[in-house]
Amino acid sequence: MARPDRLFRLLDALRRLPQPVTAARLAEETEVSLRTLYRDIATLRAGGALIDGAAGLGYSLTEDPALPPQMFDRMEIEALVLGLAEVRLAGDPALARAAELALAKITATLPERVQRQAVHAVQMTYRFERRPPPPPVLGLIRQASWDEAALEIGYLDGAGAETRRVVWPLAVVFLDRTLMLLAFCCLRQDFRRFHLHRITQAAVTGDSFRPRRVALLRDFTRQLRGERSG
Repeated sequence: MARPDRLFRLLDALRRLPQPVTAARLAEETEVSLRTLYRDIATLRAGGALIDGAAGLGYSLTEDPALPPQMFDRMEIEALVLGLAEVRLAGDPALARAAELALAKITATLPERVQRQAVHAVQMTYRFERRPPPPPVLGLIRQASWDEAALEIGYLDGAGAETRRVVWPLAVVFLDRTLMLLAFCCLRQDFRRFHLHRITQAAVTGDSFRPRRVALLRDFTRQLRGERSG
């Protein structure tokens, strides 16, 4: 396979596969060896693609200069408008504002015909019963997850008793009626799920668990899938 075709297939795999994607899966998708896959990742990065991750941790395509907004078709525009509207309803003020700005930026770069499709999308979202407002600690938890920084949290158990523990925040999950923090608990040395509304306080400890977040989150989600299928 010609190298340009191979790189195109690699970019396509990074766009459509659930992230982070392991090197082995990407090598299988592009039908190359792991050594060639690592070289192709380096080539894409040199060409401007922002690809997070490393060997053994998995890869995520976080910025793709080869995919301009003008390539969105009508259904993709509908999906973007609907999805960002849901974020505005469900997120904390910072996330809601980010969704609003993202939609404005995307719309501004579209051809006039597609702009009209975005402004007059035929699908809308609304919640008669909204989940409680996100707790104030959400912003700190989100930043700590990005920074791979350990947190000390105060947490209310089911009986209302408060405990303190150090956790490695991996991801925040937006469920139907609540927000859940997926984390590695340093006390229990195991994965745990915490209701964000039960977290009374949170502070960064100064300790880092980088670069383990991607691998830990992959293991946690694999465990959760096993619980659902068991």
